[in-house]
Amino acid sequence: MRVTKLEHAALVVEHSGDRLFVDPGKFTTPITEAGGALAVVITHLHDDHWTPEQLGRIRDKSPGVRVLGPDGVVAAAADAGIEVERVAPGDEVEVGPFRLRFFGGRHAVIHPSIPVIDNVGVLVNDALYYAGDSFAVPEGVEVDALAAPAGAPWMKISEAMDYVMAVRPKRAFPTHEMVLSRAGKDLSNTRLGWATEQGGGEYLALEPGDSFDL
Repeated sequence: MRVTKLEHAALVVEHSGDRLFVDPGKFTTPITEAGGALAVVITHLHDDHWTPEQLGRIRDKSPGVRVLGPDGVVAAAADAGIEVERVAPGDEVEVGPFRLRFFGGRHAVIHPSIPVIDNVGVLVNDALYYAGDSFAVPEGVEVDALAAPAGAPWMKISEAMDYVMAVRPKRAFPTHEMVLSRAGKDLSNTRLGWATEQGGGEYLALEPGDSFDL
């Protein structure tokens, strides 16, 4: 299983020629290489994690692709004429070679004036975990690879460090970092790398387009 980091919060996972996309949003370069896509997981409705245009490009290349997301995404996508299958914490879905387990339930608080929305974390094949915009820990799971948030309006780096130490992944890499300058990315990589090493893990300072195998 190969994991490729795209810009910002987007990932693509490949297994035996099949593909799974996660959170292709507005800060991600338009996705045109989407043949063989079986599913798209959208963790929540914010447009840095999905847009109708990105989903349209993926569906053009893979017409039978399934799109999965929480209630807020289901409603927002319906307004754009896109059908999304509802998933919630505790659900498990199998799509081809991908076993998807969902955790969490709520977006991290940005500010008391901003409503808290639905958000699901996804565990792929009991190996790769991405919590969307949350610090939801998948209890009872030994995470092989963790997509760790590097910068966002809803977090500070100490919280992301504590989160990585709570999960104790074998490997971690940065996500949600297109809001950062180069200097900000370097700082986050240093801090998240330290946090990963506290649990005996390895930190991968991936840039968009970089891949690794699970």
